[in-house]
Formats: sequence, structure tokens, C-alpha cells
Amino acid sequence: MKKSNVSTEMIVMVGLMIGLQIVLSKILSINVSFLRIGFGFLPIAILAILYGPIWAGTAYAIGDIIGAFVFPTGQFFFGFTISAFLTGFILGLILYKREITILRAFIASTLVCLGVNLLLNTFWLTFIIGKGFKIFLLSRAVKELIAIPIMTMLIVIIDRTVVKAIRLKSVI
Repeated sequence: MKKSNVSTEMIVMVGLMIGLQIVLSKILSINVSFLRIGFGFLPIAILAILYGPIWAGTAYAIGDIIGAFVFPTGQFFFGFTISAFLTGFILGLILYKREITILRAFIASTLVCLGVNLLLNTFWLTFIIGKGFKIFLLSRAVKELIAIPIMTMLIVIIDRTVVKAIRLKSVI
């Protein structure tokens, strides 16, 4: 019988990061019309670095579902849950078991900001609201282009502080 790599500590960490993601996304984010500025990706980036794409993607999807029902801001739409999963998955694919360099963090941030947040989430918004894709795309592009360097630096900072501290604690 194959031994599972899942530990109690890992399950607790995933649960804590889901809770933190919900708080950062739903309570401490800034919502302006169809734009949301938040830092809910940070706990998911921690999970991506520590546990990989499946755990990070699943945690972000679970956090999205729980957050939508505990703190509703409109009608629940499963497309955004898919986007949440893909965000965690992409972060894990690029950051897991690798040295977190500025270039690696930049690539992850660019794929998430432009691929998921800009293109896919804009598509979901046009699907829900029924307005033109190009109109949303142009106005959201500025926010995402600004978000890339911020997200990049925050990923590097959390790797060198929070993730390092978690790994040190696990060794002790």
C-alpha cells in the first residue's frame, strides 16, 4: 500500500490559507464597478510554492465557492471558480519545487494577470453582463498591467519571508 504524502500539518495549512484567501479577497479587497483589487492570491501562492498546482488550484476554487456564499456580492457564477482553480494551478505549475526568482515570479504573474484575470475573467463578465468584450478588455487591461509587477514582487517577498519561515518551522 502506498503511503500518502498528506499530513495533518498540510491539511491545517491549506485550511488556514483558504480562510486567509477569503478574507483578503472578500473583506479586504477594493471593488470598483467591474474591477476588484485584492491580495487573495497571496495565500494561494504560498500553497503553490509549498504543495504544488493541484493543492493550490483546489484551495483557490474551494475558497471562491465558500467566499461567494458567505460574502455574496452578486449571483454565484461557476466560471470565476474555474478561473480561481486555474490561477492556483498556474502558480503551482511554475513555482512548485523551483527556485523563486524574479523572472519565474514574473512569468507566473503575467500568465495569471493576462491569461486568467484579463482574458478569461473578462469573458466571464461579458457572459454575465452581456456587454462587449472589447469594452471590458480595454478598461481591465490597465489594472492587470499594473498588477503584474506588484504580484511579481509580492510572490518573491512571500517566498523569502513567509514560505522560508514555514519551511524552517517544519524542519525544527
